[in-house]
This record gives sequence, C-alpha cells and structure tokens, in this order.
Amino acid sequence: MVCLTLSASRVGDARQDVRVQRRRVVRSSSLRGAVRGRAVRGEVRCSAASEHRIIICGAPASGKGTQCEQIVAKYGLTHISAGDLLRAETQAGSEIGMEAKGYMEVGGLVPDALVVKLVKARLAQPDCAKGWLLDGYPRSKAQADALKAAGIEPNVFLNLEVPDDAIVQRVVGRRMDPETGKIYHLEFFPPPAEIVPRLTQRADDTEEACRNRLAQHAANVEAVLGSYADMCVTIDGNRAKDAVFADVCKAIDA
Repeated sequence: MVCLTLSASRVGDARQDVRVQRRRVVRSSSLRGAVRGRAVRGEVRCSAASEHRIIICGAPASGKGTQCEQIVAKYGLTHISAGDLLRAETQAGSEIGMEAKGYMEVGGLVPDALVVKLVKARLAQPDCAKGWLLDGYPRSKAQADALKAAGIEPNVFLNLEVPDDAIVQRVVGRRMDPETGKIYHLEFFPPPAEIVPRLTQRADDTEEACRNRLAQHAANVEAVLGSYADMCVTIDGNRAKDAVFADVCKAIDA
C-alpha cells in the first residue's frame, strides 16, 4: 500500500508538472483489506455534497496550525481541532477536561474514549455540512476506525513531515503573550523586548515532553496513514509556510 506525495494521475495532462512520489507506509498485508471499504453506518453522516472533507496530520509543531489557517481562509471550511476541543473542556473544568489535562501536561495522548465523543458531536453540527477540516485527529488506528464506524471519512488526507530535531527546536522556543494570546518564537519570531518578561511557556513545551509526544506520534502514524492510504498526500513541512501551502493546495484541488 502506498502514500502518494502529490498524485499527478488525478490531475491529468493539465498538471503534468506535479511530481509523483510514492512512499510505503504500511508493510503488513493484513491492513490492505481494512482500507478498501467505506463505512456507511453510524451516528454521524457526511453529505456527499460536501466539496472538501479534509484531515490534516503531522507531529506536534509540524506546522498544522499555520496550514489550517490558510486552508480555512482559501476554501471556507469549518476548522475542527481535537486539541482545541479538549482544551475547552479543560478550561471549563469538566470531568472529561480534568482527566485529559493530566495526559496533556506530560505530552501524552488522551485516551481514545475521551476524544471520540467530542469529535463526533462536533462534526454532526450543521456548519460542518459545507465541508470541514479536521486537525490533530485521528492519532491512532483505533481512532481512525472509530471515525469510519461513524461514517466520517475525508476525501483527502494531508500528512506533514518534519524531522524530529527541527520540531524540538520549534517547540522549546515557543512563548505566548498571556495578554493577547499571540504566539512568538525566541529564534524564528522574536517578541518585542518590552513584553518578554510577561511571556509564558506551555507546560508541555519542554524538550522532554516534546520527545515523548514525537515518540508516541511515530508509534502510531504508519497505522493511521494506512487507514487513509487511498487518499493520503505526504508533504515536506520543513520549508517556508508558503511553499508548504502551495503543495497543500495542489493536493486539495486534485
């Protein structure tokens, strides 16, 4: 089974400049039959009229947030972040939020059962009928299976790849201004000197927590990609954001 980096076969003669690369993401033949069919039963149904149903995948700090902003601005989709849903529950002090908080603060994955209910309920809301962009979910084969069981499938799966060392460098330098919510980076996007004393660092923006999250991501990503092999587009995320977005648009438009 293969993951297409940029599929020229879908674009036709008008897009012969798109280079086709193939990367094996699943070696086990037992997964091949699992990705053939499309689930049609479950609590949530996605309208066939939805022009774009997109899932974006990548390790923490791979640039998903930046690409999501640009995708939403260009295509007018409803952006759904599993992380934002969980953080909202945490801030609200709900039972599920408090349980999730312990995992998030050490860079661990929140158990599937806590996330599936939130995501399914959000995708069932009316604003998702026009098309949606699901960010940061699924992160495991079990989560991918849960989405399919609910009748939720994308028509393109974007996978951003960035080397681990580059991600660690991005993460440990991040700082947030608590007064504006703006995110800076001490090296790549330095804050004004006068606000530096009030900047804060997220509890999980340490190298130890980041390495832990990267290890967990690596342990699950191939199985997730295998679940979406027929529609997966892998993109080099270790470049300028506009260069990455150009390839993202080619994948979506194809």
